[in-house]
Amino acid sequence: MNVHAAALAKAYPFDEATSVFAGDVIGDLARHPKRLSPKYFYDATGSELFEQITVLPEYYPTRTELGILRDRGDGIAAIIPDGAALVEFGAGATTKVRLLLEHCEFAAYVPVDISGDFLKAQADGLRKDFPRLGIYPVAADFTTPFTLPEAVAAMPKVGFFPGSTLGNFEPSEALAFLRSARKILGHGAQMIIGVDLEKDERVLYDAYNDAAGVTARFNLNVLVRINRELGGNFDLSGFTHRSIYNRDRHRIEMHLISRKAQTVRILGNTFAFRPGESIHTENSYKYSLERFTALARSAGWTVRESWTDANTMFSVHALVAD
Repeated sequence: MNVHAAALAKAYPFDEATSVFAGDVIGDLARHPKRLSPKYFYDATGSELFEQITVLPEYYPTRTELGILRDRGDGIAAIIPDGAALVEFGAGATTKVRLLLEHCEFAAYVPVDISGDFLKAQADGLRKDFPRLGIYPVAADFTTPFTLPEAVAAMPKVGFFPGSTLGNFEPSEALAFLRSARKILGHGAQMIIGVDLEKDERVLYDAYNDAAGVTARFNLNVLVRINRELGGNFDLSGFTHRSIYNRDRHRIEMHLISRKAQTVRILGNTFAFRPGESIHTENSYKYSLERFTALARSAGWTVRESWTDANTMFSVHALVAD
């Protein structure tokens, strides 16, 4: 628990998770420039909005990765031991994991996600279709150490980290996550991971600035969550969504831009905004195959296989822990 969270836990009757959320929000908004962690996008509403994003015509990552998993399912299954436990970091909707479960003989599935209610609903739906599969949800922040259920302790472990989520981490954070996952899964474990690739900037811009405005609502929802859970008084009409591509850093940046001079209060703390001032909410780094291979190697993983779509838009990698 950070310093802000510890102080807030004494002053307000929050549970530990809400105290940490409050501490992170207050600490990050006090920075210059201001920021918010993207992991707080995913309350129940945020998770639902993200699932809407994944089927938008502009948003290529989900359908492209699904195509790779579907087309290369037999090849993935060939390198995964039967009877393994599949551990999904940041489990969302079950569309992608179902493709793995249909191709591979897993004995157990451990979905790990910070949004407990969404996690339970998805696990309940999966049990109906895979009644012989042991399903053990873990409500936890997958970016920090957590303990796997005792029921899967003796099974070979296969991590699953689909989507472009790795790109949401700073390079140093991506390295730390891959090292942490290696430690959680154990020696000799494997990992199936999706990584978005560098491509035409217009394609990237459109993917994060969809015409229907769903990504904008997803971005703004973090302010709704702060208002609801922490008693904040953000005026949503006073902020607008903006995504840009930072060519030098190979990343999409998502921001909430203040439309006017305004002041926001959260738990006795006051934050002033200038017109045009940004809250930086998310990065999405795009990798080359070579840069990702180097990153994985630095974290103690060997890239065993890599698959891409025909247009080299997206990649899926099979890693083995050294």
